[in-house]
Amino acid sequence: MTSTLILGGRRSGKSARAQALASTFAEVTLIATATASDGEMAERITRHQADRPAHWHTVESPLYLASALQQADAAGCCLLVDCLTLWQTNLLLAEDETLLARETDALLAILPRLQAEVILVSNEVGWSIVPESALARRFADEVGRLHQRLAAACQRVELVVAGLPLTMKNETGTR
Repeated sequence: MTSTLILGGRRSGKSARAQALASTFAEVTLIATATASDGEMAERITRHQADRPAHWHTVESPLYLASALQQADAAGCCLLVDCLTLWQTNLLLAEDETLLARETDALLAILPRLQAEVILVSNEVGWSIVPESALARRFADEVGRLHQRLAAACQRVELVVAGLPLTMKNETGTR
């Protein structure tokens, strides 16, 4: 099958676009990377849960995304990951400083071996001001590098702005 990377800013409509693409499949597994670390994040998670069909399977995987993809993989189904920036945040804040590089490499290694259609959602964070803190600068740099590597590996890349998808790359043969 193919893999699609959907990028966009906050509230750009990228999750809605990903869900619309995934809804064409009879079987969808959403791999959620968020953790309800505070009340506001818990509300966001609840809102996202309400926005998707009840028959979709949900797997929570805040750290080990490649393993979750491999376990949920099946021909003819769709695996929707929402979102990579939260996943990267979780990895950056983990006690094991090597986890980010290991898990990023594992994700890129597993993608071409998956039978399912894969849709990856991520925030484009590189268009704003340079962050003030070292951690925030590292986060923006790591996410930017991840996006470049995934864009090269995925057959389709879309940028969503104001709810409108712009196809940046399409090697799938479809429009």
